[in-house]
Amino acid sequence: MSSEDRLAALEAKMQELMDRQAIFDCIKRNSRGNDRFDVDLVTSSYHSNGLHELGSQQISGREYGEHANHAHGMLFDNNLHNVTMHMCEIDGDVAHAESYNIGLFMDKGSETGRILAGRYIDRLEKRDGEWRIVLRRATVEIALEGKATLPNGQPLPGSGYLKGSRDRSDPAYERPLSVESGGRW
Repeated sequence: MSSEDRLAALEAKMQELMDRQAIFDCIKRNSRGNDRFDVDLVTSSYHSNGLHELGSQQISGREYGEHANHAHGMLFDNNLHNVTMHMCEIDGDVAHAESYNIGLFMDKGSETGRILAGRYIDRLEKRDGEWRIVLRRATVEIALEGKATLPNGQPLPGSGYLKGSRDRSDPAYERPLSVESGGRW
């Protein structure tokens, strides 16, 4: 194999790795945007014609952030979407991804909570050098609910733990990070 062939193979492998990371970053950006009520972050994970299937509804990617904020805000004090196992197949500028997710939801009043686990099944496209979702289909395969207590049996309110916020005042947005920001339970 010539030096040029080895270099071309290395460049192709590097591009594949960069694409895989960009796809995973897009999927995680969507979840982070949901949890921080950051509509711009959620919207940035969809192409302008992107769709999000939620149950039997199909919601425009441009509208999904507002829809999710409204639903999460009405029902829950907090929510965390965790993206776990992730696989993707890339064919040129089209990718199909399957990402397992675990959604943790603190009901209003913070005394009970629920866990929903399922998968994001996504078709993404790379347009103008950027990977975004064209179609997201979300499954729910496990749903649990119960008391929301710490291992010592105490409720979160009054525990003194750092509490995230659903806006840009969340400590994750602070640069540089300090011990001054954020509310407490």
